[in-house]
Amino acid sequence: MQAVRMYTTAVCPYCIRAKQVLKAKGVEQIEEIRVDTDPAERMKMMELTGRRTVPQIFVGDTHVGGCDDLIALDSRGGLVPLLQAS
Repeated sequence: MQAVRMYTTAVCPYCIRAKQVLKAKGVEQIEEIRVDTDPAERMKMMELTGRRTVPQIFVGDTHVGGCDDLIALDSRGGLVPLLQAS
């Protein structure tokens, strides 16, 4: 399974929902990068994604986007193949 990295904050309902979706698809470990405690990480996130909001989710090297993007990808049937890509 591909590594999953998520830029997040401590109190973010969209981050919690995204983690629930990923865990339901079999993701056991999510690397969480807290941007509320580390401004340099927020800047890095913004450079990588062009976005300011959290969560910002990466599966492997692929930027999925935020929670709504993750749910849309899943509803199109694209999340599981992305997670299982080698």
